[in-house]
Amino acid sequence: MAEDLRDIEADWRTSAEVCADAAWAARSAGHSVLALLSPQDVTAMGLDPITARTLAHLYLSALRFDFRCPTLQRLVEQLAETARQPLDCYTRALYAFALLGQSRPEGLAVMDEVLTEAGQHTKALHVLLHGLWLGQDLDQGAERLLALSSRPALATGSDPIVLFRVAGALRRLGRYDEGLGAIDRAIDCLPPGDTSVHADLVRERSLLCTARDLHQHRPPTRTSSGVPS
Repeated sequence: MAEDLRDIEADWRTSAEVCADAAWAARSAGHSVLALLSPQDVTAMGLDPITARTLAHLYLSALRFDFRCPTLQRLVEQLAETARQPLDCYTRALYAFALLGQSRPEGLAVMDEVLTEAGQHTKALHVLLHGLWLGQDLDQGAERLLALSSRPALATGSDPIVLFRVAGALRRLGRYDEGLGAIDRAIDCLPPGDTSVHADLVRERSLLCTARDLHQHRPPTRTSSGVPS
């Protein structure tokens, strides 16, 4: 992959798109980039810039999908100390994710810097959205998530992951009926047979129903099988 990206002189945008998808595909298939690469591979000196960036994007993306925020944070900080040039925008987006996922307020400043450079790059925006979703104790985290989700690159109305994150933010804000509408659209937008995130969407729907019922001081809604929804 690094050779192919080097042959086409890929910029950080193309690298981010390819590497994020590759890391997710490997994980979905029961494998992991983390078993193929090591931190030493990512921080090795003497690599050409595109190869070094490819290895970083692959490894850091795998850490993100495993929610290994402290490890991701430390590795990016190590890269920043040894890099001969400033870290690319996507790597900094992954750093923001690591900080946001730990509800560290400095992640918000990093996120703002990334947004200035990333523009409408969908992969970078998804990384930031993911961090806001994961960080439950950020100042106005839910509001910031909703604002980010309204950017043109994300506000398509047909991306199940964006709708899933939006539903979680609406639940945190007590807007349960709106959240249920978003999660139902998310489930409806999943490709047929796609089971990779279906369980997460159904779980969010259950959380929304339970939160709404508790807010209204009534017994939890039950499904036809008798299990609380």
